[in-house]
Amino acid sequence: MKNFFELVYGDGRQYNPAEVIPEFITCCSGAPLNTIKREKEPDILNHLNYLTHKVHKRPLIFIGMDTSGLATGSGKVKEAIEAGLTEMKIEAEIIPTGGYGFGVIEPSVDIKLPDGERIIYAAIKPTDVPALLKTTIEEKKVFSQKAFATYGKGDSKLPNLMDTPYFRRQLRIVLKNCGAINPESIDEYIASGGFKGLDKALRRLTPEEVVNEIKESGLRGRGGGGFPTGTKWEMAQRNKAKQKYIICNADEGDPGAFMDRSVLEGDPFKLVEGMIIGAYAIGASFGYIYCRAEYPLAIRRLEKTIQQCKDYGLLGENILGSGFNFTLKIKKGAGAFVCGEETALIASIEGKRGMPRPRPPYPSDSGLWGKPTVINNVETFANISSIISNDGKWFASIGTEKSKGTKVFALSGKIQNSGLVEIPMGISLGEVVFDIGGGIPDGKKFKAVQIGGPSGGCLPESVMNTPVDYESLKTVGAMMGSGGFVVMDEDTCMVDVAKFFLTFIQNESCGKCVPCREGTKRMLEIVERISRAYGKNSDRNEQLQRFKGIIYLKRLAEVIKDTSLCGLGQSAPNPVLSGLHYFKDEYDEHIFDRKCSAGVCKELLTFTINQETCTGCGLCARKCSAEAIIGDKKQPHLIIESKCIKCGMCVETCRFDAIIVN
Repeated sequence: MKNFFELVYGDGRQYNPAEVIPEFITCCSGAPLNTIKREKEPDILNHLNYLTHKVHKRPLIFIGMDTSGLATGSGKVKEAIEAGLTEMKIEAEIIPTGGYGFGVIEPSVDIKLPDGERIIYAAIKPTDVPALLKTTIEEKKVFSQKAFATYGKGDSKLPNLMDTPYFRRQLRIVLKNCGAINPESIDEYIASGGFKGLDKALRRLTPEEVVNEIKESGLRGRGGGGFPTGTKWEMAQRNKAKQKYIICNADEGDPGAFMDRSVLEGDPFKLVEGMIIGAYAIGASFGYIYCRAEYPLAIRRLEKTIQQCKDYGLLGENILGSGFNFTLKIKKGAGAFVCGEETALIASIEGKRGMPRPRPPYPSDSGLWGKPTVINNVETFANISSIISNDGKWFASIGTEKSKGTKVFALSGKIQNSGLVEIPMGISLGEVVFDIGGGIPDGKKFKAVQIGGPSGGCLPESVMNTPVDYESLKTVGAMMGSGGFVVMDEDTCMVDVAKFFLTFIQNESCGKCVPCREGTKRMLEIVERISRAYGKNSDRNEQLQRFKGIIYLKRLAEVIKDTSLCGLGQSAPNPVLSGLHYFKDEYDEHIFDRKCSAGVCKELLTFTINQETCTGCGLCARKCSAEAIIGDKKQPHLIIESKCIKCGMCVETCRFDAIIVN
């Protein structure tokens, strides 16, 4: 397919991006062509209609090819579709996209016939492909067995995607293009409204006016801290240094978080456009995207994005004829959680060990190589182009008084509908869990939601009416964080959850400050102690240590919060503090009753055999590696508790449900 410049200059002449790109962007907004030759207008308009998938001669097949889609088999589905098209002698175009963010429908395949509506087919397997192609393309009928929704308005009986329960409460600004367009096509991005904000910023606004729009929007940093973005930009802009830098923090390290990765893989141009606007606003001439190396697909797509922007004159010198120069580079991170902290990230880019430093001075005064630097995360930058295009008041009209706009969350854990959601600020936690997320699967009861990553809090059902905004979440012992949203059911042990997150924090601590390095280790030891069984020679001193540990746990957590060097250490005790506040009965149960009702803490479990249901088959005894099960053939068996290692193999082996676990 020809790109835009090949259509304009079909004779191979050199083009002037400063003249043609604004024309292209303006034309995508519906305005008439001005500077381009009139004889080219029909071809260009047809090209734009094709890029927006309104007019095409061949069937279009869209396949979700982000990491989530590939993990569920979209690569094999694509191969099956290619083979099927060849065998059936069908001419169609396959368009790779990002994902819609709804795990249940992956891998998804959208098919749009010429003059037809775009229909989304869910959970497609390679074995479904022959019937899918035959029904939809040859017979021109809806493949009802796998039909999920339509993308955009349609005449079929299927609901529109945004009218389905999972998407109905969402407001997609950051995720608008994810799943809809080819993330590797700059033409498709521009046709969908891309770079309109950059064009407006460079040609109609001064840097000060851009900053004022961001301030008026009320946008706050989406990486977890929630610092006002416009204020941060203003601080850097007022600094008169000759060299400034702008950095995108794409080092997404929270367990259960995959928001940034989905944007990088599904709409990378939106991130780059936001960074260019930000660089123009603060006067930066160089920028970095700090992306962890564990995101290879995201990095590949970012590399293609940057190259296409260079080819179109949107990166480099004299961007859109404005006289503004900006260079962008990718820096691969090694996967250290601490590098999500901005000063540690700066140290890593400089080639040093990623460790935080005291502030002030703040990066806006002395950042990368001692120069003024602005750091925002992927989601923050992905909001910028929409704000500039629509103005700050539009964005400020969404959300709550102090928390404007939308927030992207990654729903995971024990929830019916896992995936990405983008919701307006102010919606309640319960609406996210039970309305959008569909509640808990398998008829289990809801127990808690852990929001804010390893530094967030675990919240019970009693606070599910809490609005999702920066201030409200703090009042109940949690934080917005980057957007992890892990749901837990009745089979979850909250002591074990605290142990998991403390283990993570302890492993990822950079070790620079004593409170985080040693304090979290002591906290982990206390939690591990109360989830262990008494030793064979247990004495009063050991029992006293378990009891004293829980007394000191909260005091130690408060000290770590008050004295740690960086925000990661200061928020590390949050999972424990929220657990002690909302789930103290579980901690008491572990300490005093030596019991774990959820059956998770194995050392506190006891395994016995029901003498009435045991048939004496001997299968459990043969599978027991500790030789803790004894008994005669065809007679009820017994478990020797002192020898039992609580591996649970007997439970898995028994065919008569004779093993009782308490």
